[in-house]
Amino acid sequence: MPEFSPWHDNSPTYSPPNNGPAPSQRISEDPEFHSLRRAQRRFGIRATLLSVGGYLLYVLLSHSVPGLMNQRLLGHLTLGLTLGLGQFVVMGVTAWCYVRHMRARVDPLARGLGSRLHQHEAASLRASAPPAEAGQSVRPGAKEYRTW
Repeated sequence: MPEFSPWHDNSPTYSPPNNGPAPSQRISEDPEFHSLRRAQRRFGIRATLLSVGGYLLYVLLSHSVPGLMNQRLLGHLTLGLTLGLGQFVVMGVTAWCYVRHMRARVDPLARGLGSRLHQHEAASLRASAPPAEAGQSVRPGAKEYRTW
């Protein structure tokens, strides 16, 4: 290997300098992304605690107080059976609240963050793309993602 290299960084091979746009900030470092994650996580923890807590309460009551759970309400309908069927209601209400929360708080943040990211990608594509010839139009980022 020669002692002297004609290249500025003393490397034996030459690679042209990167004159493209500076690397953008990672999306996970964006404060809007943190608020999105916080809103999603906060609701998820509450919903999980409510659902799992209700189910565990039902199981503990069934094991600890069988006389109360076998108490008849109407005909053959017992309190234990009613509470067991109530678990389906709790899951349905939890799912409904989840959809409502996501549409009201999380989806707008995700759409805003996605549109900013899309604009940044389009700008970086425009900056790095060769100029279009006459009669051709440059259409950056043809893909689009939608939320429910």
